[in-house]
Amino acid sequence: MTLQIPPNCDLTLGLTCVDKSTRGTSVWRMRIDDRFLNPAGIVQGGFLAAMADSAMGASVVTTVGDRKVIVANTEMKVSLLRPAQRGALLTCTATVLKAGSVISFVGARIVDENDQLIATASSTYLLKERTE
Repeated sequence: MTLQIPPNCDLTLGLTCVDKSTRGTSVWRMRIDDRFLNPAGIVQGGFLAAMADSAMGASVVTTVGDRKVIVANTEMKVSLLRPAQRGALLTCTATVLKAGSVISFVGARIVDENDQLIATASSTYLLKERTE
C-alpha cells in the first residue's frame, strides 16, 4: 500500500495541516465555500466531522515516534454547537487525551476566525502496525 501525503480526502475538503510540531496535537484549517453548504446555507455537519477526524488522526500519529502505523477511527462523537457560514475560516485543534500503543483517546475543537466554538469532537483510534 502506498500512502499519499496529504491524502485525497484532505485535498478534496481543502484541509490544511498548519501545525503538528507538538507531540499529541495537530492544528488544521479549512475555508468554507459553497461545496460544504446545506440548503439552509450553513455547513453540513458531516464536513465538520471529517475535519475533526483528519485532525484527530494526525494528532495520534504524532505520538508514535518511529513506529510505522495506520490509525483508524473506531468511534466518534461530534457536537455541533454553532452554525458555520460561507466564507468562514475554521480552525480545528486536536489533542490526544490518552496515548496508547493500541488505542488512543482524542478530543478536538473547531472554532471560527472570531474564536467562536463551532463544534467539538471526541474519538477513539486504533493503531495498527504498517507492514511496508
